[in-house]
Amino acid sequence: MNTSFVPPSRGMLTECVGSAVHAPSLHNSQPWLFRIRRPAIEVYADPTRSLPVVDPDGRELLISVGAAVFTLRTALRRAGYDSDCELLPDPGRPTLAARVTATRVRPVDATIEALAAAIPYRHTDRRPFAQVPVPPDRLGRLRDAARREGAVLTNADQAGRDAVLDLARAADRWLRDQPEYRQELDHWTDHRRRHDGVPVWAAGPWDALELVPLRDFAALSPVRREVEPFEPYPTIGLLSTAGDTPRDWLRAGQALQRVLLTATWQGLATMPISQPVEVPAMRKALAGRAAGRFPQIVLRVGYGRVQMPGATPRRSVSEVLIQTG
Repeated sequence: MNTSFVPPSRGMLTECVGSAVHAPSLHNSQPWLFRIRRPAIEVYADPTRSLPVVDPDGRELLISVGAAVFTLRTALRRAGYDSDCELLPDPGRPTLAARVTATRVRPVDATIEALAAAIPYRHTDRRPFAQVPVPPDRLGRLRDAARREGAVLTNADQAGRDAVLDLARAADRWLRDQPEYRQELDHWTDHRRRHDGVPVWAAGPWDALELVPLRDFAALSPVRREVEPFEPYPTIGLLSTAGDTPRDWLRAGQALQRVLLTATWQGLATMPISQPVEVPAMRKALAGRAAGRFPQIVLRVGYGRVQMPGATPRRSVSEVLIQTG
């Protein structure tokens, strides 16, 4: 290491953790913990926040953690530091998902500025999108974002879109028939002003056209859920990886977050659709469209028609930061 290197202060690293907690996660479960060991930040998976019904193998948990890792890397770059990222660096500590270490001072470029600026504004939009096609050049930027993190984002053509949505609807119906699914979904629905979970206001309306499968986070809400027609020809992407190991899941999460942040700074709305990769039979069928790769998430992309009323809740840094004694 260069002897002139001055590592970032603990305060600066804490601010980077504050950015990382804005990452997306399944049901907004926020399954991560952080420990600062200057000049590094360790990122841990928190198995107490797992969802055993829809994610029995912890695949989506690690995708969520991977998204936090990319957000942390971006915040550190925005602070002017390059970094090394080691995935699963210690076999003796299986919950240690990544170690992100500041290595050298590096000028901040326009891409990093844009990605970092998008962090607090990225959100999942479960509402209808405008019936306006996404320009090819913007879809190309999303594909490039996935490629830069070792994943592949494939934009479905008309036939592929219909096939993927058919699988997603079938998977959603299958999940609804599972006895414990409703209970797990309700556990992560924010009825009580929590700092995690999905608020009822963020659940969105039902699709009157019944094209887009939506989780029923508002099932127990006394307020009747609205019904609105969604866009009849949604833009659908499939994010896939070459392997299907925990390391690949962490890479998929980093790629997903880079794609989502890139979409945000381009003015695009996004909604991950995870039901078809949560049902083994549907995921196997989806793999036929991934050209030998492993499907990790389906993504709906478009232009939002209405402004979201606010950001979904986040746990404070003090809740996720492990104190080093």
